[in-house]
Amino acid sequence: MKILVVSAHPDDEIIGMGGTLKKISKNNSIEVLFLADGITARKQAGFKNSNKYEVTENQKKSMQKEIEKRKIHAKNALKVLGINQVKFLDLPDNELDLVPFLKIVKEVEKEIIKTKCDTIFTHHYNDLNIDHRLAYEATITAARPFEYSKVNSIMSFEAISSSDWRQPYSFKPNLFIDISKELSQKIKALKEYKNEIRKFPHPRSKEAIEAAAIRWGSLYGYKAAEAFEIVFTRSQSFPFMKN
Repeated sequence: MKILVVSAHPDDEIIGMGGTLKKISKNNSIEVLFLADGITARKQAGFKNSNKYEVTENQKKSMQKEIEKRKIHAKNALKVLGINQVKFLDLPDNELDLVPFLKIVKEVEKEIIKTKCDTIFTHHYNDLNIDHRLAYEATITAARPFEYSKVNSIMSFEAISSSDWRQPYSFKPNLFIDISKELSQKIKALKEYKNEIRKFPHPRSKEAIEAAAIRWGSLYGYKAAEAFEIVFTRSQSFPFMKN
């Protein structure tokens, strides 16, 4: 399969489906597209958040260095999972709503055409983070199921500490992928994002992410699993349905 992952920020792809990426990377062509930089919304350097909106020129320069560092972390994390194809759009973090929606759609369309993907993974529509929601909207718009479209499936993943903080919570997964053997690699990849992983009991901590995988797995007969909500899938997705 040819797979495109549309991720709002670097680290969302590991949190949402790092184990699955490791599992499927060996026999499939995978590209990860990052929409936003994941840094500038903090409004200050040092990987810490500021409650001020305006940013000084010195802070902008410092944050730019952190953006480049995070790109390195992203590439290193994906290499752990066996993925080398990655693209960064560098759109403003947590301000995708200020970017013309058509521009985001066109960028996603461009990657769909370039990769000739038949399967897309992206965020869930009901998410606290505006960038996550717009990543979903741009993806389903760019991958409209025309008769000539090569995209046969779109699946959404949960972003811990974002999808689960949206109220009312409405993530309703109907696809569960066994990552019992891949969970340790998911955690190893996540640790490459040295400034993003948090201390327990934060939901984006090593312990909480492992617990989430164990919980989903226990509900469906696995030691660990990642959960997805199928947005749509066509019969071409199933080999036994092909002529």
